[in-house]
Amino acid sequence: MATHLITGAGSGIGASVARRLLERGDDLLLLARDAGRAKELAALHPGARTLVGDLGNPDRLSWAFGQQTMPDRLDSLLHVAGVVELGPIGELTPKAWHFQLNTNLVAPAELTRLLLPQLRAARGHLLFVNSGAGLAAHAEWGAYAASKHGLKALADSLRHEERAHGVRVTSVYPGRTASPMQEKVHRQEGKEYDAARWIDPESVATTLLMALDLPRDAEVNDLTVRPGR
Repeated sequence: MATHLITGAGSGIGASVARRLLERGDDLLLLARDAGRAKELAALHPGARTLVGDLGNPDRLSWAFGQQTMPDRLDSLLHVAGVVELGPIGELTPKAWHFQLNTNLVAPAELTRLLLPQLRAARGHLLFVNSGAGLAAHAEWGAYAASKHGLKALADSLRHEERAHGVRVTSVYPGRTASPMQEKVHRQEGKEYDAARWIDPESVATTLLMALDLPRDAEVNDLTVRPGR
């Protein structure tokens, strides 16, 4: 039975992939920002275990993990959580930059650093759910795109550094996906939200499982997923 740690399992892509992994009998650890959220995740995904650590405050992750029982080995670490705050560069405050860079880039880097020994022990898999914004930046997406461009660089560097340890690294770049985050983006853009226009989170979850389940003689480095409508 494989053991996976997932961030962002409360909704959207993270919730879909967590459910699929549980249904097939895998062991799951779900990262929650606080004890209250941990209870919500445990109720949403019966059978999964929870781990508390706030991605918005990456400086505290090491301390938080030191107070909890950590797994001896991890078959995969799935970085799915993310936040977004749109706005023109000329109006974005340092708070908006830190909000996105901490959660979308610094926290995944720190979480990976803390869990690399367990991933190396299992010759495991690092999987980063990036974004189309990690490949191309557009007006009012500057801070979010910067965090996702940085996430691509993090994954690319790790792929070279961890190959000798047998750790595979995959970046997935979904286009707009039907989720609470996408609904927020539409509100910020002043547009009407229609979930039917965008990728179903289940479709992205299918691509993540494909990358995880690929035999050891190959790995998916980068995978772009776009709406088919």
